[in-house]
Amino acid sequence: MSDVLQRSIPFDPLQERPLPGITPLAFEDWLIVDEAYAGQMVLREDLLAHQRGAVLRLAPTALSAAQELLEKVLELLLFRPQQDFQTDGKTVTCPDGRVVFLDYDDPLCTLGHLTQEDFCILQKEGDEHVLTGAVLCFPANWMLSEKYKRPLVGIHEPVDEYNDNIADANLHQPKRASQTRPFADPLTAPFFRSEKQSILLLPKSGAVVFSIHTFVLTRDDMQKTQTF
Repeated sequence: MSDVLQRSIPFDPLQERPLPGITPLAFEDWLIVDEAYAGQMVLREDLLAHQRGAVLRLAPTALSAAQELLEKVLELLLFRPQQDFQTDGKTVTCPDGRVVFLDYDDPLCTLGHLTQEDFCILQKEGDEHVLTGAVLCFPANWMLSEKYKRPLVGIHEPVDEYNDNIADANLHQPKRASQTRPFADPLTAPFFRSEKQSILLLPKSGAVVFSIHTFVLTRDDMQKTQTF
């Protein structure tokens, strides 16, 4: 399958920001539908159909939170100014023409068919937030199976910022924590990968949602981008 690439990125991923580097985000700016939508959705549908166990996990205790998340996503998608998502109440017609059945018994899979974003659900257990559900089609050097049911501090282990995978435009790059990540030169590697990571508190369940929108550009397009 050919590489799925964006031509531009709507922020400066190289800009240095003081830690923790978090800024407020308007709800209407939470999810992104960009020029790679159709291509990324082809990959997501294939992964959900053939590697579901690797890209989707949901604890029974997180089902209501995942259903609430699906409601929030639909609230945004169906009222986009572009009106590129349409619903009849049972299905959603997407910008690429696909028709997605709204399955509230399988909410994370439904989300995986609707958006480019990956979603991770964190719920409070004792004094820690634990990863109790996720649809993660485009991991960058980590594996859902190793992070599922682990607390937040165990999820965010150090990951090399640049490694040899940067020369690969493949969006699905799972890697075990024990695997080595040899460095590559970010100034000469042919592809540039960046993520827009957002945090949303679900008001009903109290769960925290961590969403990830992945961008992959050629080095030439990254250098030509003038949107920031």
